[in-house]
Parts: sequence; C-alpha cells; structure tokens
Amino acid sequence: MALTKEKKAELVKTFGKDEKDTGSAEVQVALMTEQIRELTVHMKANPKDHSSQRGLMILVGRRRNLLDYLAIKDRDAYLKLIAELGLRK
Repeated sequence: MALTKEKKAELVKTFGKDEKDTGSAEVQVALMTEQIRELTVHMKANPKDHSSQRGLMILVGRRRNLLDYLAIKDRDAYLKLIAELGLRK
C-alpha cells in the first residue's frame, strides 16, 4: 500500500522544483493523491476495512486543506496542479 521509492521520486521530480523538494505543497498533494488512489482501490476490494477507511478520510481532509492553502497562496499553481492530477472536471 505504501508508495515505492521509485514512484515517490518520480512524483517529486515531476511536481517539485528539484529532486529534493519534498516539502512543497504541490509535491505533498501529489503524493497524497497517489496514496488516496491506492487506498480507494483497496477499499473497493475490502469494504469492511474500517481502519483503512478512516485513514483514507483523514488523508482526503489533509489534501483538501493543502489545496485550499495553495488556492489562496498561488492560484495559478493550484489550477495547474489540479489539472495535472485530474482532480476536478
């Protein structure tokens, strides 16, 4: 369920300013989105796994807060990020 080092490094390289930029909001949102996608697949296969469901809801809330922060701080970066991640239609 956890992200592999290769996948995490790929996301950091894609969304970060450099390969060591793991703290920016864009990278954090991208990493959380990937975890949410993996957990969603897990929840479809295991609908009674309530502890994973709780973890998924917490992760969605954290991502929402970061996206709200990014929308206020840098609107262009927010719009670019949600388009790249496919979060809104």
